[in-house]
Amino acid sequence: MEPSNHGEGFGMNSGMEGASGGALPPSLTEEEAEELRVELTKVEDEIQTLRQVLSAKERHAADIKRQLGISPLSEIKQNITKGWQDVQSSNVYLTASATLEDISRSDAYKKTQETLSQAGQMTSAALSSMGSAISQRFGEMRSSSSFKNLEDKIVNMGKK
Repeated sequence: MEPSNHGEGFGMNSGMEGASGGALPPSLTEEEAEELRVELTKVEDEIQTLRQVLSAKERHAADIKRQLGISPLSEIKQNITKGWQDVQSSNVYLTASATLEDISRSDAYKKTQETLSQAGQMTSAALSSMGSAISQRFGEMRSSSSFKNLEDKIVNMGKK
């Protein structure tokens, strides 16, 4: 291998290059690097073999499920149901649920609930009153001579 004289911000290299084309770390000999490359190749081959085995097992499991009549949709439903049961039995959920019960029984919660209910009723009444006033105003406008003239002009334009 040719020595490399382009220091890439890592100081002087030893002239040896790794498999990726970069310089080998100074603490690694060419022999050690070759052993690591061989080991890496073996590990990558094992990973590929495991992927193939996993894929075959997944296909086999899918075939068995199909034979049992288990559809992907029923499996999703089952997973969601199981997940929800797990959530409901979790300490966090149980603690939060108990805390919410305590809050809903508190005087502050009851007073806030009453106040918001009254505010909602008042808002509803105000909006209803405003709607009636607007309807009344439109009725008055339709009866006005200006609106009648405009309406007549529009009708007459359509007849021409």
